[in-house]
Amino acid sequence: MTPATRRLGAYACLALSMSLVGSYVALSKPLAAAIPVFLLAWLRFGIGALAMLHWLPKPAHEAPLSARTRLLLFLESFLGNFLFSICMLFGVSLTSAVSAGVIMAAIPAAVAVMSWAFLRERIAPRVWGAVACAALGIALLAWAKPAQDGAGAGAARFWLGNLLVFGAVLCEAAYAVIGKKLTGALGPKRISSLINLWGLLLVTPFGLYAAASFDFGTVRPGTWALLVFYSLAASVWTVWLWMTGLKHVPAAESGVFTVMLPVSAALVGVLALGESLAGLQLLALGIALLGVLLATLPVRAAGAAAGR
Repeated sequence: MTPATRRLGAYACLALSMSLVGSYVALSKPLAAAIPVFLLAWLRFGIGALAMLHWLPKPAHEAPLSARTRLLLFLESFLGNFLFSICMLFGVSLTSAVSAGVIMAAIPAAVAVMSWAFLRERIAPRVWGAVACAALGIALLAWAKPAQDGAGAGAARFWLGNLLVFGAVLCEAAYAVIGKKLTGALGPKRISSLINLWGLLLVTPFGLYAAASFDFGTVRPGTWALLVFYSLAASVWTVWLWMTGLKHVPAAESGVFTVMLPVSAALVGVLALGESLAGLQLLALGIALLGVLLATLPVRAAGAAAGR
């Protein structure tokens, strides 16, 4: 496989990962309405753990886990799985969907800044241009949403929700940067299984407390089927795809693909939930996808070496 083909495959993995995240974020709305948030998270990590049991054993060619790698695995799960889910689910419930969408547009920029600060990656001008396109596109997409999404929210709740969503942005950026460090020591499958196991351990006390007072008989069969899809997508498929892509793409560049998260969520809203898509929203999608194209255009080897 040539380097160009390998990079294109990595781009496809990153884009598909974030598209799946956006789709299950949108489709998790009926799940959150039927199952308490902490119980939902516990079931998600539990189903994911069962699906990835065969990924847990250490491959023969892999070195034993060092203390630093164990810490990175914990932080990857705590920030990228546990805290991201809590901040996003509760944040969106307190603020408007418009504000949440605008704040989420900061994810690519946050990844770029964190990769520069912690990984010392040099950011190429075209990547900064892609970040700008992603932010502008998603900001337009959020602005085009109906204003009544946030009607009736009190000022204190509104700002708390905004802060929680921004916290989720930082968690997602940290997830991308820490993941880049982990791919140098472990394979994508083992990373996926280990951080999911940490997530299960972290949320188990909250899940057990929520389960004690919950009537499982009220959950419909269709909801259980949706829960299985959500669990596999969130815990298995998206993490494996993201870590596979990160092995061949700088963390700052990978951050641009997080634009697919809100874009795919909007498309699922239109195609599966019956929401409308106006002309301004179509323009926003076009600008956001232009950012992805700008980030993935081939460049001369000299330019690439100088720009990263």
